[in-house]
Amino acid sequence: MSDHHFLVVNGPNLNLLGEREPAIYGAVTLDEIESACRAWGEEHGVPVCCFQSNAEGALLDFLQAERHRASGAVLNAAAYTHTSVALHDGVRALPFPVIEVHLSNVAAREPFRAVSLIAPVARGTITGMGALGYILALEALRTMTADAPEERP
Repeated sequence: MSDHHFLVVNGPNLNLLGEREPAIYGAVTLDEIESACRAWGEEHGVPVCCFQSNAEGALLDFLQAERHRASGAVLNAAAYTHTSVALHDGVRALPFPVIEVHLSNVAAREPFRAVSLIAPVARGTITGMGALGYILALEALRTMTADAPEERP
């Protein structure tokens, strides 16, 4: 993969989008979100690599493996947003910007969802915009990295 690419990383249960609680998460599937992100990448000349796992360690392994190749990441850590110190630490260690994304407005849901362990180490957070949030995050990354110096080993 090219030295300049973005990651779109999704956590637990997001593989069930389109069938899981559509009143909250919408009818769009994860495949549709990933296809839209890849199409955005083709349009803007920035390859987009998508990954989803229900396992916290797999998410960390993926981000660490890409840390010297990627230029930015969109991360929907799903439930791990509120519980994972390991993902907080992993995101903090990345040499590129990470935009946290949530399909629903997590602040308007259960009180425990209002606390994000990822937000303090993310460059920004987009919530409540549905699948559009991923594209908005990719646009933000493109702007943030447009003039960034290449400092990859």
